[in-house]
Amino acid sequence: MLWDIILSVIYGIIEGITEWLPISSTGHMIILEELLHKGTMSDEFFTELYLVVIQLGAIMAVIVIFWKEIWPFGIKNNTHPFAKEGIGRYVMKDKIIMWLKIALACIPAAIVGVLFDDWLDEHLYNYVVVAIALIVFGVAFIVVEKLIANRNPVVKTVNQLNWGHALAIGFFQLLAAIFPGASRSGSTIVGSLAIGIKREAAAKFTFFLAIPVMFGASLLKIVKYDGEIEGRWIVCLLVGMVTAFFVSLMVIRKLMAFIKKHSFSCFGYYRIALGILVLILGAVGVIGAASGNNTAETTETIAQTAAAVILF
Repeated sequence: MLWDIILSVIYGIIEGITEWLPISSTGHMIILEELLHKGTMSDEFFTELYLVVIQLGAIMAVIVIFWKEIWPFGIKNNTHPFAKEGIGRYVMKDKIIMWLKIALACIPAAIVGVLFDDWLDEHLYNYVVVAIALIVFGVAFIVVEKLIANRNPVVKTVNQLNWGHALAIGFFQLLAAIFPGASRSGSTIVGSLAIGIKREAAAKFTFFLAIPVMFGASLLKIVKYDGEIEGRWIVCLLVGMVTAFFVSLMVIRKLMAFIKKHSFSCFGYYRIALGILVLILGAVGVIGAASGNNTAETTETIAQTAAAVILF
């Protein structure tokens, strides 16, 4: 039990850091699982549930930090009410429209997640896919940052995002839903930068988009889970969620301050270095013992996607 609690704290810290930095939380979780060679709660099926549901702690940090920017109801400071009188004056039109755009951006990943979640888990959740996705999107960050270095962003705030931007970001997010290691925040941020969205706006929309995505992913895992949950596992899950929440509070605030003065290139170099390290560890047998037998097939699939990601 003590070891499970310690692991829960470790996972919570990793989740709180890597969920918001564009370096892939899922990728880091898979790598840690490979290194430990055991499930967090000594149960493989519950561990799969745990690694998804623990994200709820991280997403609560977004809700706390950005509450005033995402809550669409209230009469105070409501500069865009739906109506001047009646119930409509309590509804913030601009925030409702923002949530509708977020809903639109969720559609591509939601469709793929519902239809292919089990297949993706079985065939693509291994260290080879993680490593290649880390490297590919690391290169993408560096290339995109160089391309936009002397370009003024077209969209400077979240409210300036149009429906086309939202849908495009949804398809960028789809890459992360398919390929672990791509990073949900990484793929949406680098895609947003490429289509002319300012860093701060790209990061905020990515954070807001995470709210329905993570709740949806957690609900899907919970519905599909048909095992028994022991009391000690619930304790571990709560410990991980609380840890992820407090670490996320710090990381999100630090990241928003960081990107006001710096680019995302440093994360690209980190991703490339980590991806190469993972491939080396796999080649010498340190990790990979528990991976599936589809590495050749998945490597070819990722390689084909790599060209498209770099060229966009």
